[in-house]
Amino acid sequence: MPLDTLVTGRIATFAGDAGFGWVEAIGIRDGTVAFAGSAIDLETRADPHTRRIELEPGEIAISGITDGHLHLAGAALAAGEIDLGGASTLAAALELVAGAAARIPAPGWIEGSGWDQRRWGAWPTADALERVAPGRLIALRSADHHSVWASQAALGAAGIDASTADPEGGVIRRASDGSPEGVLLENAGGLVEDLIPPPEPEAIARAVRTYARELLAFGIVGVHDPGSLAMDPTNRAHAVYVGLAEADDLPIRVHACIRADGLDHAIADGRRSGIALAPGTDGRLEMGWLKLFADGTLGSQTAALLDPIEGAEASRGLFTTPPEELASLSRRAADAGIATMIHAIGDAAVREALTALAPTAAAVSFMPRLEHVQLCHPEDRPRFKALGIAASVQPVHLRADAAKARRDWGARAESAGYAWRSLLDTGAVVAFGTDAPVEPADPWPGIALSVLRRDPSWSGNVPPFGSDEALSLEQALRAATVGPASTRRDRFGGRLVPGSQADLIVLPEAPREGPERVAAFAEVRPRLVMVGGEVEIER
Repeated sequence: MPLDTLVTGRIATFAGDAGFGWVEAIGIRDGTVAFAGSAIDLETRADPHTRRIELEPGEIAISGITDGHLHLAGAALAAGEIDLGGASTLAAALELVAGAAARIPAPGWIEGSGWDQRRWGAWPTADALERVAPGRLIALRSADHHSVWASQAALGAAGIDASTADPEGGVIRRASDGSPEGVLLENAGGLVEDLIPPPEPEAIARAVRTYARELLAFGIVGVHDPGSLAMDPTNRAHAVYVGLAEADDLPIRVHACIRADGLDHAIADGRRSGIALAPGTDGRLEMGWLKLFADGTLGSQTAALLDPIEGAEASRGLFTTPPEELASLSRRAADAGIATMIHAIGDAAVREALTALAPTAAAVSFMPRLEHVQLCHPEDRPRFKALGIAASVQPVHLRADAAKARRDWGARAESAGYAWRSLLDTGAVVAFGTDAPVEPADPWPGIALSVLRRDPSWSGNVPPFGSDEALSLEQALRAATVGPASTRRDRFGGRLVPGSQADLIVLPEAPREGPERVAAFAEVRPRLVMVGGEVEIER
């Protein structure tokens, strides 16, 4: 039976556990790689109807990238909201809010994200919003999406006043008289966010359709979506993805997760990790993991720590979900065939999350995972391999986090922070992602940063962050391709070997070590992107 497509040139298959696995050609049939080897051998399997793709001199082909942690619907919708990421001052942010208030008719909500109190030198307040958009319902998420800056009208609609108690796992920032200032940390943000009407399914579908094409342009052929950024007890986002997939309007592969509020619905519906979410969507749209939260974030100083924040002996962050509840929920999910991923940033959260997930690893088809793992005590690193738990990390976070980590975590920041090389050395499965919309979806700056351990945005005198934890470019590319597939226990995924899905990208040059060559990868764009043997983008 002849090949559908023959790709010739310098091709990295990522066969085996290490190395690029270079071959001269791959043959594709029915959307999968049928052969990989020499161009002469594969030419005998082609016929006049076989499509031929010849790489240009210097180009290489590798398997397409899977973003191991990207909020698909959330990132797609965020593209239409206020972006405060570029607001260097509070005044600049308020100008953006005023502009949105002029565009969005009352009583509609004004939403956005990207603010950082450390960038502004002070926490924002509801009073500031009242000055530029009086009486409006406003909810603005922080850059890490773990805090909400709310207007007076939003606080009033949620019934938040001086007598409102902090919810479990959350904090309401208050003035000296106990009245709410306007910032709600961690679970407290839900008091306001749960009031925001969910977007119509048609609006979500339009946004996802557009955004997915943008992901393809980066070379991203699949995503592990950790779930909705808002309450979604009936997993409505899944229904949107199903509609797109059934209409052949979902050009990337999606493993869609659920949150704790959607667990009952998923179990009742018989969903298990790895099953198609609708007939005919196998390999394109499948059930992912249950997503839980152990702690907060570095930026909000709510990451759960074994030792206090530097200079703040009383502050060790907080657990947004008690460890015993993490264990109970993940066990319940595993009994239904659903694997669990747990957001764990601080070293105390990492330790407790590993313990919570340990009993489930052998009971589910996907590997349990810890998301972020930004501070990991050396004693806990070997536990990932030993327990069969994967580390899902987002290297691009280090771009904005380095200064905060050095300040809040002191010497342990670089000895125990963002320890990707140490995790790999202990045999852990490490998968890369971006955490969009918390960070941009472009995967290449994070890949380069994981090798260089510094970012071009840092001033010239800022040294690399924990250079002992630097990866090779081959390890980084494997973490962005093979790593996410390995968390699904898929031995063919993320590779270009016989039996693999024919998802590949063509890059302008071969990976080479050395700062200048690696830095160039931060701006790379693929010339060609193929998903399932079909060319989706060709420039």
